[in-house]
Amino acid sequence: MNYNTVYVGMDVHKESYTLCAYTIEAEKGSYSRKTSSDYKEVLKYIEFLRTIYGIDTHFICGYEAGCLGYTLYHQLTRHNINCVIMAPTTMLEQRSRKRVKTDKRDAELIGRCLAQHNYSPVHVPTAADEETKEYLRMRTDHKIALKKIKQQILAFCLRHNYRYDGNSHWTAAHLKWLNSLNIEALYREILDEYLLTYNTLSDKLERIDARIEELANKDEYKESVKKLCCFIGVKTYTALSIIVEVGDFNRFATAEKFAAYIGLVPGENSSGDDQTRLGITKAGNRQVRMLLTEACQRYSRGQVGYKSKALKARQAGNTPQVIAYADKANERLKRKYYKMVINKGKKHNIAKTAIARELACFMWGMMTDRIA
Repeated sequence: MNYNTVYVGMDVHKESYTLCAYTIEAEKGSYSRKTSSDYKEVLKYIEFLRTIYGIDTHFICGYEAGCLGYTLYHQLTRHNINCVIMAPTTMLEQRSRKRVKTDKRDAELIGRCLAQHNYSPVHVPTAADEETKEYLRMRTDHKIALKKIKQQILAFCLRHNYRYDGNSHWTAAHLKWLNSLNIEALYREILDEYLLTYNTLSDKLERIDARIEELANKDEYKESVKKLCCFIGVKTYTALSIIVEVGDFNRFATAEKFAAYIGLVPGENSSGDDQTRLGITKAGNRQVRMLLTEACQRYSRGQVGYKSKALKARQAGNTPQVIAYADKANERLKRKYYKMVINKGKKHNIAKTAIARELACFMWGMMTDRIA
């Protein structure tokens, strides 16, 4: 028998792959096989399928985005195998109270989604974007570690009633106070070890941030980073992260689709005349959603229309059209935040999430040159 296309669903894990062939004609999976986690086993499986379906058969492989990243995709495409990475939140799912979940069934489900096009593909970044993205995510990991050690130091001081009388923590005065505490010998040793870790991470983040500035000045990123930095709350790290995480903004037809990709649109559970609005879907790219939400913290402070010296410095060098577009966005988002919180009594986090959704739309317009 000769088939035009055979869809190979791959349920991939760290130690094993489960493979399944799915055809539209048969409407079911067949020839399931469990192999070691080696792309060569996938190639052998496809050669096996050629003996069944014919030499001229076209194969499309697919697997869910997960811990393997893009490695398997690159390995298969280098051998001229058509491969797709599928976003799990967009795939067709079986909805049964007594669903039996096995690797074999998951591989068949992936194959069916491939055949019926019930999925959205994950954007595969360029090699340069992938390297930069990993570097930026490494910076995020160090930032989380620094936050953790700060919490541990403050908790240690609270447990032993070492109270700081200053206005804010982690200033030069606060650090001087921590280093000058006259406490028991072993407690002093414990605090010194905590402070050593704090200083090491702080110095490392300064070095990483300087390196990020260098990466942002590369020809492929420089112009885009300058544009995004025109928005309030967006600096080099945030701008560069969004650029490499998203890739090509033009792959989204509208700003609404870009916001949906990030997961900032509200969910809905409606039936008949009953309409129920839910929280945001949280689908898509978590990193971009987190960065936009953090950037929107700045819209809750300051007067509408006010531009700080730092913002003016970031906007310098851009065209008047770009600056005017960013100013319009900044004023609108601040005004909307105050209106939601003060006039409508919305909670701060709800207002900031709504602001993040609109900021994403403005960023899409900026990066696709729809600023008229």
